[in-house]
This record gives sequence, C-alpha cells and structure tokens, in this order.
Amino acid sequence: MADKKPGFDTLAIHAGTAPDPATGARITPIYQTTAYVFNDVSHAADLFALRAFGNIYTRIMNPTQAVLEAKVAALEGGTAALAVASGHAAQLLTFHAMLRPGDEFVAARQLYGGSINQFNHSFKSFGWHVVWADAEDPSSFEKAISPKTKAIFIESICNPGGRITDIEAIAKIAKKAGLPLIVDNTLATPYLCTPISHGANIVLHSLTKFMGGHGNSMGGVIVDGGNFDWSASGRYPLLSEPNDSYHGMRFHETFGGIAFAITCRVLGLRDLGPAMAPLNAFLILTGIETLGLRMQRHCDNTLAVANWLSKNAHVSWVNYAGLPTDKHHTLHKKYAPKGAGAVLTFGLKGGYDAGVKLVSNVKLLSHLANIGDTRSLIIHPASTTHSQLTDEQKTKAGAGPDVVRLSIGIEDVSDIIADLEQALG
Repeated sequence: MADKKPGFDTLAIHAGTAPDPATGARITPIYQTTAYVFNDVSHAADLFALRAFGNIYTRIMNPTQAVLEAKVAALEGGTAALAVASGHAAQLLTFHAMLRPGDEFVAARQLYGGSINQFNHSFKSFGWHVVWADAEDPSSFEKAISPKTKAIFIESICNPGGRITDIEAIAKIAKKAGLPLIVDNTLATPYLCTPISHGANIVLHSLTKFMGGHGNSMGGVIVDGGNFDWSASGRYPLLSEPNDSYHGMRFHETFGGIAFAITCRVLGLRDLGPAMAPLNAFLILTGIETLGLRMQRHCDNTLAVANWLSKNAHVSWVNYAGLPTDKHHTLHKKYAPKGAGAVLTFGLKGGYDAGVKLVSNVKLLSHLANIGDTRSLIIHPASTTHSQLTDEQKTKAGAGPDVVRLSIGIEDVSDIIADLEQALG
C-alpha cells in the first residue's frame, strides 16, 4: 500500500485527516474557537514571525479548516491550499497577491455572472483592470496580453454555458508570457478535471457548490500549484520582494512551492479578513467524502436529461459537452473523460417569456441561484444571475434571453425529466 498512490475516493475520505489527538475522535472536530494558547513566549514569537507553523487566530487559520485545505490540495495535486469564506473571496485574495493599482489581468468572457461583475466593477476600486478574451479562441488571450498583464483567468467548465475550456492551449500562452494561469475548477471538481496537470498554476473553487454538494455551507479555496516562479520577472513584489510586515522576509525565497498559499493567508486573509467559519469547513469536509459518488451520478443524470431535451419540441438547442454532437465533445473527452459536469444550458423557442414560464412551472426542480446541490436546480440567467449585464454581454456570456440553466441533481432521473416535461407543457 505504501508504494501505491491512493485512488480519488480514498483521498476524498482520508487525505489530511487523522483521529483527533486529544479525544481519539475519528471525524475531524469543529474547532469552534477564536484563538489558541501559546506554549510559551518563544513559541508565540516564532508563530507571529512565520518561523513556525501553527494556530494563532481563526481569522488566519483553524484546525478544521487546515484539514479541508490539505484534502483539497491533495485532490487537486497542489502543494498547499487556503480555505476562505466564499469563491468570490478566493478570487479577491488571489488577485490581491498579484496585482497593484494599474495592473491588468486577462479573463475569459465565458464566466459566472458574479465573477464578471466582480472583475468589471468591484475590482476597479483597487485599480485592477480586466481585459476580456474568448474561451472559444485561445489565441485571443495572447492578443489581449500587454506589459501591464499579471495573470490569466479561465474556468475549466464554464458557468452557465457548460463549455469545456482548452486549458493546455491557454497554459502554453501563459507560460510563454511568464504569467500565472488561474483556473476556476468549480463546475468540474477534481473528480472530473485537475487543471494543474494541464499546466495551471493556481486553482480556485467555490466550495459552496459541488465540493460541499449539499447547499448548506459557503466556502472558497485557493490551491497553490507550486509550479510558478514568482521571482523570475520581478513583477510580483508581494511574493518576491522584502516584506515590511514580516521583517523583510521574501515569501517566495522562504517558502518556495507553497509561497503563494502562504502569501494569500498571512497578507491577504490576515488583513482583508474573509475567513471561513469552522462549521462550514466541517460540513464541506463531510460533503467531499462522497464527491466521487455524487459527481458520477450528477454526470450520468445530466447526460440523460440533455439527450431528452435535444429531442423536445419546445427546445431549439442544447449546450452540453457530453452530447456527441456538441462542439466541445472532443475537449470533454480530453479534460473530463468521466463526465461533462452537471450544468447545462438550453434554448427555448419562446425566448425570454418561455424561460420565465418554465421556471415558474417546475415542481421538483428548485428555482434558485445556485449550482452543485444534490437537488436539481433551475434558473433563467437573463432575468437573474446575469441581469446586470447588457444584452450583448449576456449573449457573449452564454446567458441570452432564451437560455435556461439546469444544475442536475442526484434524484431519480426519470423524476427530473417528468418534472421538466410537465413544466414545458
């Protein structure tokens, strides 16, 4: 066993965990505490100076969160991870470690609507500027790079469109330009795709979605791939230059392959404060133990629903890479061969009004703004998640007026289809 690499489901259950040393409890406890007693004055000084690792204050670290971080890092093939309050918080801390006022990053325009809003509007308060590229055309990323560019951001499987991104092609462009590639892997999860193995440098998740999987906890995570040289260009001073708040420490020089995760923790999380609650870490840990089982059922059900929709008279098109006729089917086979995910979009012949009618008529499916639940979920993005975008932006993001997004759950698939059938009338 010592020479055998554990399988995915084994890692999902055992990675990062051990019986509680104080009580022998097999399940990781909820360490519901704000602070931790130091062994002595020297121990406290070493912790604050980063000469030793350990717990100081739950805004920065917590034992329940530490197990979650170790587990996700193992599943993604990363060197370290940082759990935070939400997926948006993970994005904020990631860019905080890289960007200075006036800097740019290139992002695929096929993103979750909330990310588009965050990048277009909220990030302007920090003086950070997004330049949009087309995930369907990797060369557009190279064209968008300028001397001010500090990173490239994509989703492995796009939300809401379910498109599969050619990670390797964009990773080559990022590497040529000396830029880190950040991949939001929320829709795929490491069960379907591990972006680091395809050239990504940082992987993000909204743990709220499929990783937790039960719609009961908010969380996000940053996974450090440990495979980017933050000192090579001098363009990432927070990682490569002496840091005044830690007595001139150079984070990349000191911490090497875990430097990015450490920087996000002790500079971003410490000062901006979007900490994950220990209870949420506990609930997400519990969800991850069944990640492989759930994701396979999600994918199997979604493929069945996609096939049914593609033959329905009310439906003009279905966008799901699992369908052999889908233009992303080849990329699905390369990057996510076990399944194309649980999110799909389709167009209704009646347009906007038909979409509003459908979400009003479902009974089993829940009409809400989330994905990744055990329950099947439905939303009309143009009237909800993407409503703040212009019509042109909605269409480019895959959220046009006729689009309906489904996040297919793990119920009996015949019941899911029956509910859609009665709602479409």
